[in-house]
Amino acid sequence: MRLEPASVDRADDAWRVGRDPEIWRFMPFTMKTRDDMAFLIEYVNGSGVGFHTVERATGAIVGGTAFLAPDEANRSVEIGATWITPLRQRSAVNTEAKLLQLTHAFETLDCERVCLKTDARNERSRAAIARIGAIEEGTFRHHMLLPGGTWRDSVYFSVIRPEWPAVKERLTRFLDR
Repeated sequence: MRLEPASVDRADDAWRVGRDPEIWRFMPFTMKTRDDMAFLIEYVNGSGVGFHTVERATGAIVGGTAFLAPDEANRSVEIGATWITPLRQRSAVNTEAKLLQLTHAFETLDCERVCLKTDARNERSRAAIARIGAIEEGTFRHHMLLPGGTWRDSVYFSVIRPEWPAVKERLTRFLDR
């Protein structure tokens, strides 16, 4: 896998593999059309740095992710807006993407803390975040208003600098299997 800057020029490709409504069930935005995908790409690039998750061998987009809420003063960033096409879920895609993002955050951006959050109801996402070695910090109740008017509770996780070497080793070990 590689992460390449998210571009509206590739919104058609992203939409082609990201149109399954189940991907977006717990996300705080609507994803029903190619224009919704283009809006998401513009949004993540406006509030952070978006990436397409791309297979090295084919150049095909298999998902997306982003660095959000950069906080230079406190040396922190959030990893979010992560999605993976259903055909590549429960594969090494998320593990490799998180290794790339965390490595960049800690070793290039010199972050002290990297945050991840998910809908409290999204058990698969919660398990995936915990699996990479992030520590659950707590739940923000009624944190986000979802399309349709219901409220989302968000569970927060983080990796901090002293934990990074063990998390990096863990992710590398998963990928070596």
